[in-house]
Amino acid sequence: MNIPRIGFHLSTAGGVFRAAERAHQIGANTFQIFSSSPRMWRASRIAINDSEQMRTLCRQYDCMPLVIHTSYLVNLCSQSDEVRNKSVSAFRGEVERALALGAKYLVLHPGSWRGLTREEGLRLAAESIQTATDGLDLATNDLRILIENTAGAEFSLGGSFDQVAELITRLERVVPIGACLDTCHCHVAGYDLVTPAGYEETLRQIDSTIGFAQVRVWHTNDAKAARGSKLDRHEQIGKGTIGLEPFRRLLNDARFAHRAFIAEVPVEEPGDDEKNVQLLRSLVAKPLKAAVKK
Repeated sequence: MNIPRIGFHLSTAGGVFRAAERAHQIGANTFQIFSSSPRMWRASRIAINDSEQMRTLCRQYDCMPLVIHTSYLVNLCSQSDEVRNKSVSAFRGEVERALALGAKYLVLHPGSWRGLTREEGLRLAAESIQTATDGLDLATNDLRILIENTAGAEFSLGGSFDQVAELITRLERVVPIGACLDTCHCHVAGYDLVTPAGYEETLRQIDSTIGFAQVRVWHTNDAKAARGSKLDRHEQIGKGTIGLEPFRRLLNDARFAHRAFIAEVPVEEPGDDEKNVQLLRSLVAKPLKAAVKK
């Protein structure tokens, strides 16, 4: 029986490996972290002992895959040479830390192409990723970069499945590549995950552009804002404009049976991380027991 991989974006306070301990404590069997401060260009080094401890704990707790989210500062398609060069350097650091920690996936928002054309933005993002990963062996270490869809803001690269697919196509001969889809981002970008018919149409679009096989991680986030609003505001599971049932539908969809589902919702009170993980786990259908012959 396949055990769904359900987890949370967790703090690394006290040492990066502490996130694995926290994941185990809240009943998660996968998790996501930032490998450095998401709002600082200068990243601190991860001690070798911390990296080894992370790998050990992930194996011990069977808490995998480890997913790392790239810093919010990284903008690989910026019109500014200075920002783009800093982003390439920062992203290379992200890849190096992901390799050291034994992460399986590194999630990336490609950035904003404001001041350029969409085509220029796609080209710069692909070139920047190629430059940042030059000489690093992702494939042997089983690390894959995942392009995350965005909330659909005007100049944000990845606001549609088409854009995510196009960037993957440009990079698939360069680095191991795939997609991370965010339920909140899909919803506020205008895709319908709520109604049964809309859900099937949205999945048809995913399959015809990105392809189901390329979707390795789902960020399972409810939304504070309305569908099509393009406002990226996450809400706790079942309390937003997506509601509970679409998550039940997604978690039990055989087309994503071997994917990781990670919540990035607000922790407003102690225990909210565990509460959301356990709620997601409760939505997974239990297998029917075989009849016992007498």
